[in-house]
Amino acid sequence: MSIRTLGLGGSPVVGEMPAADDEVQTALVPSRGIPTALSQAAAAADRAASSALFAEYHRQLAAHTRSAHDQDLARCALYLADVGVAVGALAAEPAAWSGFTWGLVEGFKRWMLREGYALATLNRTLATVRSYVRLAAQAGAVPAEQATLIAAVKGYGRKQGRNLDADRPVSRRGVKKAQAVALSLAHARALKDQPTDTPQGRRDALLICLLLDHGLRVGEIAALTVGAISLDAGTLTFYHEKVDLTQTHLLTPTTLRAALAYLSNELAEAISSAPLLRGSRKSGALHGAMGLRSMQARVRLLGEAVGLKGLSPHDCRHWWASAAIAGGTDLLALQEAGGWASLAMPRRYVERARIANERVKLQT
Repeated sequence: MSIRTLGLGGSPVVGEMPAADDEVQTALVPSRGIPTALSQAAAAADRAASSALFAEYHRQLAAHTRSAHDQDLARCALYLADVGVAVGALAAEPAAWSGFTWGLVEGFKRWMLREGYALATLNRTLATVRSYVRLAAQAGAVPAEQATLIAAVKGYGRKQGRNLDADRPVSRRGVKKAQAVALSLAHARALKDQPTDTPQGRRDALLICLLLDHGLRVGEIAALTVGAISLDAGTLTFYHEKVDLTQTHLLTPTTLRAALAYLSNELAEAISSAPLLRGSRKSGALHGAMGLRSMQARVRLLGEAVGLKGLSPHDCRHWWASAAIAGGTDLLALQEAGGWASLAMPRRYVERARIANERVKLQT
């Protein structure tokens, strides 16, 4: 029978073909303008993958990273509202990014400078925006050309930041401190010297030891259970959420004594999955779990008692890193013990030596 098919270049070709091949030929060469089942399925799959792209990305993030992204995107939405633009859910909808251009992102960067955001916050926010633009481009919501241009919008380095901050009336927003509270060895000893004759005092002693002797983040402490401490082995096993790593620390003698006093008195009957640190009432009695804000408030209060105003758990971690280096710990060991992904982070928490080469040892 005679059929019409498409030759090279799309020109019609008329010829004879055996009837037995009719069905095969029809399946292989569909009529122009009529989508095949495969193309329909592919289009549906693309739409489903695009809508699930952000959700899948969110599922892979640690809780603290998701929280940081939410803050960054809320800041971006605030800028857009400030310039009279309304957008959808930036964290969930690729289509919400469809109008973004590199000029808009550059404007956002300058807006953050004028608003007085810390440069670390500005740089992190830009990195978040670039990540979501990349995903939106993958979903087809942002043209590839604009995604490439936006990817080239960078933040500021340390030297650039110093120069910019010198000319800005406000270079930090919010309550986060620009500088850590400096602790001395005497301060650290006074903080760990909590009363051992009260439940609250024994709890506070363990809290401070976990901060000053082991450098734990406050979130890591809040997640500890009774079973995290082995008094027989003298160890603490905990999870570093930021680097997705479970570690075991050998307890320092001071921490072991504090843990023994606290566990044997307050948590003698507690199951291993119970929260390690309990909250406290005004009467000093312990109850429930001690949350992040309670820990931060308690550390601030304990700091004021020894003459340190505005002390935070992170100040204690800063002191731990500095004290470890001063005691002879090398940066690689500190990086592992502190749960940092690279050497760049622990280096930021180490105090600079008064004499730059005083810790340099040469072979003689």
